[in-house]
This record gives sequence, C-alpha cells and structure tokens, in this order.
Amino acid sequence: MKKHAIIPIFISHRGCPNDCVFCNQKKITAREGDVTPDDVRSTIDQWLTTLDEVETVEVSFYGGSFTGIPMDQQTAFLEIAKDYKDRGLIDMIHLSTRPDYIDREILDNLKAHSVDVIELGVQSFSDEVLMLSGRGHDASCVYRACDLIKSYGFTLGIQLMIGLPGDSRETCRMSALETVKIHPAIARIYPTVTIRDTELYRMMERGEYQPLPLEEAVQRAKEMYLILEGNGINVIRVGLKASEIMEDQIGFHPAFRQLMESEIARDSMEAQLAAMSYAGEPLSLLVRANSRSFGNIYGHKGMNRDHFQKKYPRLRLKGALDESLKDGEYILTPEADLL
Repeated sequence: MKKHAIIPIFISHRGCPNDCVFCNQKKITAREGDVTPDDVRSTIDQWLTTLDEVETVEVSFYGGSFTGIPMDQQTAFLEIAKDYKDRGLIDMIHLSTRPDYIDREILDNLKAHSVDVIELGVQSFSDEVLMLSGRGHDASCVYRACDLIKSYGFTLGIQLMIGLPGDSRETCRMSALETVKIHPAIARIYPTVTIRDTELYRMMERGEYQPLPLEEAVQRAKEMYLILEGNGINVIRVGLKASEIMEDQIGFHPAFRQLMESEIARDSMEAQLAAMSYAGEPLSLLVRANSRSFGNIYGHKGMNRDHFQKKYPRLRLKGALDESLKDGEYILTPEADLL
C-alpha cells in the first residue's frame, strides 16, 4: 500500500506581488490562466479515481501565495477541500504562502477550514539576500509568521533557496541554523534556477548576477540538509521536479537530490575507510544500506563507483541491502566478516 499521495492544485501567481527577481511561476508550473473552484473540484475528483489503497491523501495548493488571494477566493477553494476531508475522501489540506501574508484573520480562516500544513517560502534569513531578491520583507517577518503558525497548531514547513543574489555559503548555513531554531516539521531546499523572462535572468545578462555552479550548489545543499536532518527536521524535497518546462533553464538539474545524497554516501564511506586506517592494500568490503538509499552507494551515474576505483584501485566495494538501517545510513563491513 502506498503511504502518501498528493493531489496538486496549482494557482500560479495567484496572491503573489510578482516582485521576486527569480520567479516566473507560470513557467515553473506550466499553467496559464486562473484556477476556479470548479477546477479544484474536478482535479480532486480526477485524482481520486487513480488513488486506490493509499494511507494518506493530501490536497496541496501550490504555485502562488495562497493567503495573498482575496479572502472570499481562499474560502471558496478551502470549502471544497474541507468538504472532501469531512467526507473522508482526503486526509490533509496543505498550502504554501509568503511570510508577510500571515496574520490572525488569515489563520482563523485556515483553521476553520481544517487546513493542516502551511509552508512558508522563506528562501533566506539574510536581510541582504531578501532585499536583493525583491522579496519585499525582512527576516523579522519570517519569525513573526512562524510563531503565529505554530501557536495555532498548524504543521509548519520552511522553504529555503541556495544561490540567490548576495547569497554565500555562510548565509546558507546561517539560514539552516535559524531554521533549526524555529524547528518546523518539514523543510525544502531549492537551488536557484535562472529562468528566462525573469529579472534574475536580466541581471545575469547585465553581469550583475552569476548563477551558482552545480558543484557548489550541491555542496551548500548537502551542508544545509545535514544540519536540518541532524536536528530532526524532515527535508521532504531537495531540488525542483523535472519537467520539459525546466529542462533548459540555467541551474536546473533533474537529479539534484541524488547528486547531494551520493556525496553524503561518499563522505560516509570515506570516513569509515579512514577509521579503518585503510592504506590502499587489497580489500573487499560490503557497503550496507536500505533499499531507499542503496543507489547512492554507487552514486548518480556511477559517480561514487568511479571515484573509489580511481582513488583506491585495490579496493572492492559491493553493495548489500539491509532494511534494518535508516535512510542515508551506510555501513562498511569486511566481506569475510559476514560469511
């Protein structure tokens, strides 16, 4: 049985001031035109016909800033989702918005309509990065919004971005550490993608902005991911989903999360080899991981296999499944010890 299914409702640019230099939501979601309440109902009905034997079904409003649209429109959408939840056809209602579009009136309405999860597009805790990115608010607004959301008992999510104008490895790390202080239940990490027809793209053309190289983006994401996960925050997404719309955008990689997880696996294996005082002698080792993490042993397109073959030509690493291990846990064992 599948554990979790998401019914996505895209409300591109709805509720957004459209001032962020990096954003073109219609390009990202491949949607044009405004979504109506009838669209919401028909989308949910269509998805429900495909979801058999799913433990948790969630309706998620993606794209714009949900709480920035007029209250009557928010209510029209939420009444439909709540109806499905009240009838037991869905289990959760999830939405995304901006920190400056949160107040008690808004949260009262969301609570009355049985919303479960609110994700905030925080992007950065650096005031300079927020200013240069055209966010229209500072970090103090983020803290206020997070405190309010948690006080109402909603599940809080925080979305962070890597490589915005004025960003650095230090500001990325700071943002991860500030997120830990707030301690949301979930988080997402997105590398900045330079999309055509955005101010960020024009800044790049004018030489005012340099997209982050992929290798550096992976390193920053890895450090942030380890900080968040190491402090009990579930990072539910790293990188954007692949689509034909995104394939040709600068900074997009369809396997960004696997690149990051492959590096984490490599670091773990290297550390264990160092602890064994491995000096390059012939050695055969099993690398154990569960089925969800197994592919990271060899890495994206065999990157870890190639790394170890080049660095340690007399070392033989062989993957082995071990479902007793946690996600992202890799254990090296001399092969003879398991015979």
